[in-house]
Parts: sequence; structure tokens; C-alpha cells
Amino acid sequence: MNKYKKLAMNTGVFAIGSFGSKILVILLTRLYSRHLDPTNSAIKELLEPTALFLQPIFTFALQEYLIRFGLDKNYDKREVFTTSGAITLAGMVLMALFVPILSLIPAMSYLRGYVILLTVYVTTSSLRMLCQQFVRSRDMVKLFSLDGILATLTLFLFNLLFIAGFHWGVTGFMLAVILSDLLSAIFLFAVADLGKFARPECFNAALGKEMMHYAAPLIPTIVMWTVTSFSDRLFIENMKSDRVELGKTSVTLYGYANRIPNLISMVSTIFFQAWNMSAITENESADRSEFYEKVYNAYEAILFIAAAGLLLIIKPLSGFLVVSDNFKVYADVYLYTPILVSAVLFMSLNQFLGSIYSATKHTKNSFWTALIACSVNIVLNFMLIPEWGIQGASIATFLSYYVCFWARIIDARYYVPFRFNAGRSLLNTAILFVMAWDIISAPKLWVLWLIALCAMVIILNYKALLLTANKLLRRK
Repeated sequence: MNKYKKLAMNTGVFAIGSFGSKILVILLTRLYSRHLDPTNSAIKELLEPTALFLQPIFTFALQEYLIRFGLDKNYDKREVFTTSGAITLAGMVLMALFVPILSLIPAMSYLRGYVILLTVYVTTSSLRMLCQQFVRSRDMVKLFSLDGILATLTLFLFNLLFIAGFHWGVTGFMLAVILSDLLSAIFLFAVADLGKFARPECFNAALGKEMMHYAAPLIPTIVMWTVTSFSDRLFIENMKSDRVELGKTSVTLYGYANRIPNLISMVSTIFFQAWNMSAITENESADRSEFYEKVYNAYEAILFIAAAGLLLIIKPLSGFLVVSDNFKVYADVYLYTPILVSAVLFMSLNQFLGSIYSATKHTKNSFWTALIACSVNIVLNFMLIPEWGIQGASIATFLSYYVCFWARIIDARYYVPFRFNAGRSLLNTAILFVMAWDIISAPKLWVLWLIALCAMVIILNYKALLLTANKLLRRK
């Protein structure tokens, strides 16, 4: 099959399986904002990234090495799955010993009362990831997508029951995720018949060592990406300022503001699930550079158009997703969202460029470029949050991803050379920032300005989409 068609087909399958489910997850924001007060919402907003922080450390970047070695035809899939499972289980035991110690840190006092739940939360999530990524490595994308739909439906129903029905608050949220992930792992294990791949005699210590060597630079990389998003919340909760309001309520507002840009992340994730497979399988192809160029240009165009379209409707969409009937403070969430839209866009582009490092096994470059982003983010958080509060955190997040983007777009093309239109990227970014300023400051005729600027982004980017569409339609 034509590589462009295969990428498009896989993207379509992932979209069918993911789009509806991810929309449901975003709609859960309405449920949380209606039933969780700012204090409990803040705890939830801190526990989620904590889980994301712990998982790559104690699964040893499972999501990265399993798909890389699982897709590689040079490795026995039984050895890959069995060895990955053993590494994951060992990591979960270590995590169970570590989390209680973590809760003793004053800045992480929010963990107290949730240590056991958080440990189970990360464990079930990791087991689901183990089954998910192995199913995907076997090219069972339809089953992968079906699981996404079913898992989100169970998550939605459990949230309705535990939060809206039983009013269990944060505990209800965590139990909903735990049960949803556990049912998903059982479903995938049974339907994909993963039992035949899990054999004690198939454990391969040499393969495990090779996996760990591959993943070693990726563990701090993933952790640093998590710190980049997680540190904002810790700074907002714990820093003091005479100029702006900080604390748990501000953490909640910042957390909900991050929910709406996740619509961009949703588009990115659906594509990246298919792209990561293509990047690995096409790594040795003769026209690899042309393939990357066409796909990158189309991907960048889609993201900029989607971001501009999202900014166009950001105020009514924010009012719909974040309910302020019970807690009036939630009505201001839309003011903190526009800059985060651009931040998520460049996070998505960084993810694409990171796939070059994964496919070519230059994972150390992924580490040092992520280190740049993390360092910039922490320094700017110290500088900007006491002065500008939530908006300062948004700007720090954007600039950290943006600096990383330029580091990667320069460096990654040494390994897979492809042409990049820097002028178009800069102009697109400038237009998005003018749109953000327009929303935050609301000058006269600001809606008309938004429409005009959105139209400019579409005009700038539609040609890249047409060129890739021609590639998809061309028959050889």
C-alpha cells in the first residue's frame, strides 16, 4: 500500500476510535466544574500530572520502547511483550515504596489521603498502556480504536455515578479512572489473546537491557515534559505575590484553561498514533525525506488552522465546557486559554519532530531539547507568575515549547533532512498571538478582527493541505 494512503487510513481508523471518546472526556469538564469546588478541583488538577510524572519513571518509558521494539520485525513479539510486562511490574513495586515518601514533601501535601489511590491509579494505567501499545505494535489499529471508545464510555459512566451520583469528589474521579483502565486492560488482553505472548520462558534479559538503553534518555525527556506542564500548577499554588491572586483557586482556573486547548492536542494525538508507526516502518525508505516534508507541512497547516478556528470560538466554547453556575469564578477561564492554544500547538509539533529521534534511535537529542524546554519553563515561572499570575504561567509554557521547537526543527533535520518554511511558521505564530491579544483585551470590533485573522491563517496554510491530498489521491 502507498505509504501516504496507509498513514491516512491509520489516521482515519484512530480518528473514528478516538474522536468521539476524546470529545466525551472534554465534556467531562462540565461535570467537574459543576460538582467540584475550586479546592477539590485544584487537588484533582495536581493529582493528574503527578500520575503522568510517575508513570514514565516507574514503567521506564514503556510507551516509547514497546512500540519501537514491537514494530521492529527483528524482534520476537513474545519476548518483547513478556520482557516489557516484567519491567512494568517491577517498576510498580518500586513506585508503591516511593509514593508515600513523596507525600512527605510540603509542596506535595495534596497527596496525603490519596497515596493508595494514586498508586493503584498509576498501576492500572500502566497495565492498560502495556496492552494498548502492544496491540498497536501488532498493527491491530481497529481493536486499539474500539478500546478507546469503550474505555471512554466506561470512564464517563463511572464519573457520572461516583461524582454526580454519589458525590465522592476527587476520590470518585480517581476510582472512575482506575476502573475504566482496569476494564480496558482486561478487554485488550482477552480479545487480542495476549496470554499467548506472556510466557515466563520468553523473558529475555538481554532484550530488556537493550530496551532500557534505548529508553534511558527518554525517561527524563518524558519527565521533563511533564514537569514543564506540572511545575506551573505547583508554582501557582505555592508562590506568594502582592500583585496577583495565587493559590488553589488559581490552580483550578489554570487547569480548566488547559482543557480547551486539548482540542488541538486531540487532533495531534489522533494523527501521531498513526504517524509514529509510519515513521518507524519507513525509516529505511529511499524517499524518507520527501515523505517527512509532505506530512510535516500538512500537519503544521492543520494545527495552525485548527488553532485559529478554536480561538475564533473560544469564549462561547469556554462558557459551554466550564460551567460557572455554581462557582462564578470559573467564568474567567476563557481569558487564560488563548496563549495556551499556541503552546499546545508547538507541543504537538515538538512531538512530531521527536518521532525523528525515536525512528533514527537518536534519543539523546530528544533529552537535551526537552531539557532546554524544562529549564526555560522553570526560570520563566519564577519570573512571570508573581507578576502576571495565571497569564504568566501561560506565557512561560508557550515560550518553553517554542524555544524547544526551534532547537528541534534545526537539529532533527540533520537526521532526516526536509525543507521547512520558517517564514510561514513565524507569520502564523504572530497572527495567533494577535488573535490572543484581541480576545484578552477585547477592543472595539474584536470579533470582526478575529474572523479576519482566522481567514488569513487559512489562506496561508491551505496549499500545504492540497499538496498532501494530491499525494494521497495519486495512483502509481
